[in-house]
Amino acid sequence: MIVWLAESLMRTLVIADIHANLTALEAVLADAQGAFDTVWCLGDLVGYGPDPNECVQRVRALKGLVCLSGNHDHAAIGRIDLDTFNPLAATALRWTASGLKAASRDYLDSLPSMQVINETTVAHGSPRHPVWEYIFDVGLAAENFAHFSGVVCLVGHTHTPRVYHRDSNRCHEKIAPVGKPFSLSAGRYILNPGGVGQPRDRNPLAAYALFDPDSASWEQRRVAYDIAETQRRMQAHGLPEALITRLDFGV
Repeated sequence: MIVWLAESLMRTLVIADIHANLTALEAVLADAQGAFDTVWCLGDLVGYGPDPNECVQRVRALKGLVCLSGNHDHAAIGRIDLDTFNPLAATALRWTASGLKAASRDYLDSLPSMQVINETTVAHGSPRHPVWEYIFDVGLAAENFAHFSGVVCLVGHTHTPRVYHRDSNRCHEKIAPVGKPFSLSAGRYILNPGGVGQPRDRNPLAAYALFDPDSASWEQRRVAYDIAETQRRMQAHGLPEALITRLDFGV
């Protein structure tokens, strides 16, 4: 589903893959405080973590919000068969689904998986397959440039920060410095802010980004959060130990 929105361009907080980790989400919001006017959430508010209802409530209360639905959000409300997930993810999703409040379920059910905001495309997975496709590498990024118009497409889903640039000749990956604005110069871009609640780039710090369409800049950020507190709540709910341990290592 694609929804076209028209609004003034402002500095935007870009978050993705919160995965029911309220402690990480709060750390991101505190770290970014005062630096953004709008929020674009690229999906997967729930799954894996211990705080599904709390994360849905926190996100939907944010001002200037555009929010997408991811594959875990779809699964938690019964729109995707849990058998399509690996056993650990499916176990966490069964627990999530059993405890979702009606308000959380209805909100997740209302979300699209892809939108176009002015000339910026936002999708959970990819513009070609918004719910499921992972853009893991330059080859997949190159194939996806044909599936959106405009200069910039923002995606999540892989839990890893990435900058893919296409100029007139080829597609290649660029490295955006952490904590410094990165200029989106000539060409087109597919950008991934990384995962808030479950990073997978071997860095356990919560990841997010600031996007400024007016100045054509992208700032990748990382922030520490109380991993042990999230793990404590996961253990209290009987979530799989492997999901608990992986937060220490960012994998």
